[in-house]
Amino acid sequence: MVYFETERLVLRSWTQEDLPLFVAMNKDEEVMRYFPSTLSDEETTAFYERIQDEFRRNGWGLYAVEIKSTGEFIGYVGLHEIGFDAEFAPGVEIGWRLASRFHKQGYATEAAEAVVCGARRLGLRKLYSFTAKVNRPSERVMQKIGMTKAGEFKHPKLAPESPLLTHVLYQIDV
Repeated sequence: MVYFETERLVLRSWTQEDLPLFVAMNKDEEVMRYFPSTLSDEETTAFYERIQDEFRRNGWGLYAVEIKSTGEFIGYVGLHEIGFDAEFAPGVEIGWRLASRFHKQGYATEAAEAVVCGARRLGLRKLYSFTAKVNRPSERVMQKIGMTKAGEFKHPKLAPESPLLTHVLYQIDV
């Protein structure tokens, strides 16, 4: 099912054919440099299943993204229930992860703008986004899509000594 289309992208349901590409993407150290580690095949498959479950529950989730002109899977952009205790939870985050060869081409911003518009139609009222403070590229996407910085927090799922512990938090009223 296609949920959104932009000038260059299609945001759609996931297929089994996406899974091997998703596995490879989550093993790429460049893609995962702002996460605690790369993901194993099993961890990615479990993540894929959680994405499917969220779509079944909510009718929305992390959309598979493909290049419109080629049909090539490049990653995901979409909505996700915040899965940890925080001042801003429960809530819905907008997030993205693209294969490294598709970085720095404006795809994350283009797709995220479509998701923000879609969130309005879904009746969501506020979206959050967060990333490790050192992840300037993702923070820049948050700014480009009109989100405002709401503060910083220590991510409760990360070790106190982690260089990724401090996260920036952005929000947008939709």
